Amino acid sequence: MAIKSYDDMDGFELDVLKEIGSIGSGNAATALSQMLSMKIRMSLPQVKILDYNKAIRELGGAETIVMGVLVQISGELNGLILYLQDLNFIKKVVKNLIQQDIEDYEDLNDLEMSALLEIGNIMISSYINAISSLTGISINLSVPVTSINMLGAIMSVPMIEYGYETDKLMTIGGTFMCDGDEVYSNLILLPDIKSLDYLLKKLGVESE
Repeated sequence: MAIKSYDDMDGFELDVLKEIGSIGSGNAATALSQMLSMKIRMSLPQVKILDYNKAIRELGGAETIVMGVLVQISGELNGLILYLQDLNFIKKVVKNLIQQDIEDYEDLNDLEMSALLEIGNIMISSYINAISSLTGISINLSVPVTSINMLGAIMSVPMIEYGYETDKLMTIGGTFMCDGDEVYSNLILLPDIKSLDYLLKKLGVESE
């Protein structure tokens, strides 16, 4: 039986998706380590299915300022991926990649914004590559776009895009250890329901 909503997934199906999150997080940590030329470890990712409002609360609240990198996915899967970077993560990246210290988002110049956009794109690609390698699914990524804004405003994009279909989304969160400092990574994965059902079937999960 086809999945008709995110609520149809059981614990086993979530465990399968967590495996994608784990592999994608490992890929992301490796890619980030190579870019920053530093040793990076990542904690076991937390994969959750949450409604929009609860996701916003868990990610820091609607008024929290974050940088979001958004990519549309198409091909055999359709949907959105949103990668969220908080200020501590951005400070670490800018310091190690460009050798600049910043205090706030408004200190970012065009070069630093471009570097952070590329980091977000690479992190997103790490998760997409994990999906493709496990399933053989062909997935296309759009040109990434970025925005610095309140979390509530940034999260309104997937709400508007897919709110008619589902009030749920998937969050993949983890902690990077960079030179003894903890920085946080959060990825929002929102395939449409048809794509989610197809993904689970390609992973060998058949809904009852």
